[in-house]
Amino acid sequence: MLMKIKALFLVFILVSVTIIGCKKSAKGVYVQYDDTAYQLNLVNNTLLPPNLPSDNPLTKAKVQLGRMLFYEKSLSLDGTINCASCHDQSTGFSDANQFSIGVDGATGGRQAMAIVNMAWNDNEFFWDGRAHLLRDQSLGPIENPLEMNETLENVIIKLNSNQLMKQQFVRAFGSPEITAEKMSLALENFMLSLVSDNSKYDRYLVGDAILTASEERGRALFFGDFEPQNPSISGAECSHCHFGKNFENDAYMNNGLDLEVDFTDLGREEATGDPIHRARFKVPTLRNIEVTGPYMHDGRFQTLEEVVEHYNNEINHSPTLAPLLISSLPTGLMLDDEEKVDLINFLKTLTDHSFLVNPEYSDPN
Repeated sequence: MLMKIKALFLVFILVSVTIIGCKKSAKGVYVQYDDTAYQLNLVNNTLLPPNLPSDNPLTKAKVQLGRMLFYEKSLSLDGTINCASCHDQSTGFSDANQFSIGVDGATGGRQAMAIVNMAWNDNEFFWDGRAHLLRDQSLGPIENPLEMNETLENVIIKLNSNQLMKQQFVRAFGSPEITAEKMSLALENFMLSLVSDNSKYDRYLVGDAILTASEERGRALFFGDFEPQNPSISGAECSHCHFGKNFENDAYMNNGLDLEVDFTDLGREEATGDPIHRARFKVPTLRNIEVTGPYMHDGRFQTLEEVVEHYNNEINHSPTLAPLLISSLPTGLMLDDEEKVDLINFLKTLTDHSFLVNPEYSDPN
């Protein structure tokens, strides 16, 4: 009998210690720095190895912290806006509005760029390239009066009242101290983790999908050279600006939207002060282009049909017009109605539907 009582007492002690340990862990007592590397979510491996920042290696803890910050509304003045408000996953981390709506209904003058495959972006950020690194871009919207309209100092105060957030800073950086630099590095990590390489076209490249006849004709047009002397075999020459597996060229170009007299946005010139950059804007990726409208830096086009028609027959000449577009000015691209449909059907093969619903990229709350 005495042995049974002792045995029961030992079981009670063990269970009690376990319960107490679990409670302590739940309160964050055992939260510690975690530098476990994060592996990019590549599905078809159609993209070349990216140039990731050596001074901010991807870790699971930093990516998760960046994800939490990306969806954190306290980054805005009134707690109504987060990064995802203007970069919605269902629309390829772009904004379905022509101009993003900030605190108190304020709007800017440029369309929010899609966030996708930033690890393969080797140039500055924003339409005019005013942010040198992705981490520099990440904090800009917080202090922009037309967007989140908040100060970094106030954001840090608010985040310090969030115990789960402080715990994640420990996991990501080794201490609960919250700084603007740590925020930017974590947001950079998360945005670098947003990988799209599972479109129909990616699967076509690895032999797991077949393009329809229309998509194949559109593919030929997309990659074909413009030959005004041979209309029957002339291509749309899209790939000279949207080339490579990420369909962009890390350049700033004037794509003939307006005549010089009608310029209302100086584009890259606003960042550099050099007139040679007037009306030049960053060439965006075409991945998920089907869902990232409206299009152009000012969101003037609602549909891909309007975009294709612009390049087909509505290019405006100005001193900084991209040289590749000058050759098409006299005749336009000479695409007939069927060819325009084919080209758009090919562009739709760049949609990665799994990317749009990937739970790793969604709101963690």
